[in-house]
Amino acid sequence: MFNGSAISVTMLEGGIAEMNFDLQGESVNKFDSKTVAELTEALDLLDNADDVKGLMITSAKPVFIVGADITEFTPMFGGNSDGDNDVAKHLGKNNDNFNLLETLDFPTCVAINGYAMGGGLELCLACDFRIMSSVAKVGLPETKLGIIPGWGGTVRLPRIAGADTAIDWICSGKEVRADAALKAGVVDGVVTPEDLRDAALTVLQNAIDGKMDYEERRDQKDEPLKLNETESMMVFETSKAFVRGLSGPHYPAPVKAIEVMQHAARKYRDDALDLEQEAFAELAETPVAESLVGLFLSDQLIGKKAKIWEKKADKKVERAAVLGAGIMGGGIAYQSATKGTPIKMKDINQEGLDLGISEANKLLTKAVKRKKMTVEKMGENLARIDPTLSYDNFDDVDVVVEAVVENPKVKHAVLAELEDKVTQDTIIASNTSTISITYLAEALKRPENFCGMHFFNPVHRMPLVEVIRGEKSSDTAIARTVAYANAMGKKAIVVNDCPGFLVNRVLFPYFAGFMDLLRDGADFQQVDKVMEKFGWPMGPAYLMDVVGMDTGHHGQAVMADGFPDRMKGTYKTAGDAMYEAGRLGQKNGLGFYKYEVDKRGKPKKVVDNGAYEILAPITADRKEFTPEEIIARMMVPMATELARCLEEGIVESAAEADMALVYGVGFPPFRGGIFRWIDQMGAEQFVAMSDQVKELGPLYNATETQRKMAADGAKYYA
Repeated sequence: MFNGSAISVTMLEGGIAEMNFDLQGESVNKFDSKTVAELTEALDLLDNADDVKGLMITSAKPVFIVGADITEFTPMFGGNSDGDNDVAKHLGKNNDNFNLLETLDFPTCVAINGYAMGGGLELCLACDFRIMSSVAKVGLPETKLGIIPGWGGTVRLPRIAGADTAIDWICSGKEVRADAALKAGVVDGVVTPEDLRDAALTVLQNAIDGKMDYEERRDQKDEPLKLNETESMMVFETSKAFVRGLSGPHYPAPVKAIEVMQHAARKYRDDALDLEQEAFAELAETPVAESLVGLFLSDQLIGKKAKIWEKKADKKVERAAVLGAGIMGGGIAYQSATKGTPIKMKDINQEGLDLGISEANKLLTKAVKRKKMTVEKMGENLARIDPTLSYDNFDDVDVVVEAVVENPKVKHAVLAELEDKVTQDTIIASNTSTISITYLAEALKRPENFCGMHFFNPVHRMPLVEVIRGEKSSDTAIARTVAYANAMGKKAIVVNDCPGFLVNRVLFPYFAGFMDLLRDGADFQQVDKVMEKFGWPMGPAYLMDVVGMDTGHHGQAVMADGFPDRMKGTYKTAGDAMYEAGRLGQKNGLGFYKYEVDKRGKPKKVVDNGAYEILAPITADRKEFTPEEIIARMMVPMATELARCLEEGIVESAAEADMALVYGVGFPPFRGGIFRWIDQMGAEQFVAMSDQVKELGPLYNATETQRKMAADGAKYYA
């Protein structure tokens, strides 16, 4: 009946038509303009056909449909479009399609073989029956992008599965497994992948034969939600309060989704869809949506680049090793083992090995308690970790991660010893957080087989891995290390060598801004509150306590040596004073704050006057700073240093730089990264902000490139 480049329609026996999605030239199906146009054409043909008794919708790809082509929506976000008209045009075409699909003169059934996300699930909801493969997943992730479903998700899901399920799925944006989707009533059946097609055809035939009432299902989706006024108020008002508390003030989409469902509850389908479209357009205009969509696209970019590197790898990493156990080594071993790569964990003493195994065991036990892993699976993962005090069988590993103490002399000695114990082509990667990879490579006979692989603590939670290229690191070393990071489920970003690499080089100027504020009389509690309100998960004082004052002291020394013109200390800082007083932060219970154990066994920060007594001799009299002053003094050093990293080629793109800070140190996602934050305020305004504080030193001065961007009205994200 129809044969396009994204959709085909074929007549089967018994008057059943099969609509098959198979977007040519793409690895997944998605609703781009071409697909939407072909869907319109195909549905028009079906609507006018005389011999069709039923429609089955399938996918030729391992996924069903991943949703909209977000790149086509991008021009509409953040006030870049003509507003509601542009959004209405884009949403309207597929809303018309789904409405027509829902009102065809014959029953429809969809066979969900893989991921059906966003618009993919919304298409399924417009069908009369939904049969799902046991390996498939469904979901409406739009709130994670700062928007809400725009093709009927907020209208059809509550009418099919109830308001509670719709609120849960839409506000969380979670992926839902087949068994949970069946239990929620979103799908009508779950079968094995090999039985999916036959099951969908059987259901469709039953509907054709009158054994299953599809008209009643359509009426339910068209009519108002079956909740009385009291029930409606209880469901929606309670949910809004709960979700608002979880999402916070910076993420409006989840609460807006509930409001839309609440206002649409008493309306028929078409009016309800109008409300959804209005809310979508309103959210699309916000900087939050622009930022979150930008992060989504940037995440796709770094994933694509990591896959390109992986394809260049000369071999798959089948066995790995970590040198140095303890908390970090145990975390690396845990991550490798749980993702399927066996790993040796070597230390020089049994105590270190015990600590590493204890760390891995603790994380595995926690996963079992949370029912994310079975006891049997925990045993399999532990078996993949081989603790050892010797180098036996190190000639059988593909990558070794060196994670010993952050001391150049120790690392030199360990790396030289290690190189003699592995094969000629084994890749050695250092987990150093600050020490130059080029300098560490001086201890090696094969520096081309060496690079950096910087994990962030805690390893199992922090997604970023910096893969650092030294002067002599080969593409083979980089490619195999990135491939290993991919296998571990990490976000790998390749950067060039310099003191602190990318993330720490940028983080220490942020801390320097904090030290200068305290020197000039700011209260660290006020600074923490302002920066947390800005969006950071924790303020700088709290963050320094978590990082550890000893770690910060060492890192600052490396930065001072590497960039003396702007990072060399000229006075005794609050960090110095804390370090000298032995207040190392969370690790010993005292830092800027005091730490007590809460009921769940986690450290809880409390105010401690002892910190103020230590700071008093080295800081000015207490002075009140405005939030704007604090933000400028904290963020300008970080933003200008990140700009230098981009301009020097330490990082290849603005997108990778932004994602590194989001994934590595928790820069607020709703701001989209530092460069997107600058773009949204405008380079001219950022330079003006910099000029307001430039007398504080070179760390606060915008770069010449930034000044040119301000003059030209240029952006980091064109």
